[in-house]
Amino acid sequence: MPPRTFLATNNAHKASELAALWRSGGGPGELLSARACGGMPEVEETGQTFGDNALLKARALLKQLEPGTYALADDSGLEVDALNGAPGLYSARYAGPTATDLDNLRFLLENMRTVPDARRTARFRCTLCLLDATGQTWFFEGSCEGHILRESQGSEGFGYDPVFQPEGFHQSFASLGASVKSRLSHRARALQNLIARWPGPPEG
Repeated sequence: MPPRTFLATNNAHKASELAALWRSGGGPGELLSARACGGMPEVEETGQTFGDNALLKARALLKQLEPGTYALADDSGLEVDALNGAPGLYSARYAGPTATDLDNLRFLLENMRTVPDARRTARFRCTLCLLDATGQTWFFEGSCEGHILRESQGSEGFGYDPVFQPEGFHQSFASLGASVKSRLSHRARALQNLIARWPGPPEG
């Protein structure tokens, strides 16, 4: 029987992107919403790394897993060199605990206002945590190098996509669209690593 994997997230944008990447990348079996196994519990992301937070989210879903299934959690963010790696772990709440994507994007651009073009280097980084029903754990990473633009560009994507120009391109992720992002993004690369190193039939 093909494996079933449940996404440990309430983020609709992230779930949609991962599901599309799973299908296009030939992920094994089904990738299902946490709603299909009882819903995603609230998680306080207190980890010191992306891997720590991904593990917290995967473990939160663990008690709802049936034998022979997996939980898959993602933690990711934008690291800006001129800001000493910020927003990093706090990418989703950079402008405050109730910040919207637009709030965060505007706050980033304001903090980068005086940074010269040559120093606007940045990267998106992602860690995926795969957990089976017995608690066995695997981690997979991906990153995408790029540059922070001076203003938003494009209408596709979410989060910081409108101001992130990936290395080798002259447009933002939000302008390049899903077909390009699905090959280049930190999340796509982490998922490619997972699929290439799929651990086999789960225990439990």
